[in-house]
Amino acid sequence: MLDSIALLLEKTFLLAHFNFFTATLSEKEECAKHRDESARYRRGDLLEVPRTLFTHFGIYLGDNKVAHLMPDILLVLARNKAQIQKVVTNKRLVLGVIYKYASIRVDSVEDFSYGSEILLNTMDTILRRQPLDGEEVAGRAEKLIGQIPYSLMWNNCEHFVTYCRYGTAVSLQTEKFCECLKSVIRDQRSVLFTTIIGMLSMFFLGIAPYTALPTFIVPFTLWMAG
Repeated sequence: MLDSIALLLEKTFLLAHFNFFTATLSEKEECAKHRDESARYRRGDLLEVPRTLFTHFGIYLGDNKVAHLMPDILLVLARNKAQIQKVVTNKRLVLGVIYKYASIRVDSVEDFSYGSEILLNTMDTILRRQPLDGEEVAGRAEKLIGQIPYSLMWNNCEHFVTYCRYGTAVSLQTEKFCECLKSVIRDQRSVLFTTIIGMLSMFFLGIAPYTALPTFIVPFTLWMAG
């Protein structure tokens, strides 16, 4: 079941990244490009790369190295450090999210970016906060390197970098998701939709009323509370 979910999400990631009208750089050209770009990064900089469904964050440590929090199922299944240290594939990442296991690891700028454009320190403006000294930021990141529990909502890569750079762990992506969820809950149409689903389940699938009841009582209660 987990393999099927991972495969489906992986295909979604690949399709969303595929561009029919843009020529793709060769692997050597891509590495050379990132090596040139890494010269403008300073130790303690906050790097971010747009992904298909989220934005990934890391802290630049210098010498073309980035510390970042990455879900990875191989941390549970494998003991070979060389195998684990290889670039985390989409399948490993998705299964790591499902299993809620991750590590704060160090990768090259090229491996961190995974072929995406890197944005530099944009969180400084968005959060309107003064970052800590670059050496302190990098030092915090280095102290946290290792395996940790993972939570998509409460302990993700954005929490890691904001803690390192600003001293407080926050995630704007989590906040946006919660706001979106609130808007769905408050929408009367969601209550109507779940009520219809519950009624159809009772009439056509033979589900007992007490079993189908939560399908519209729970959303209705949440909508009223919101």
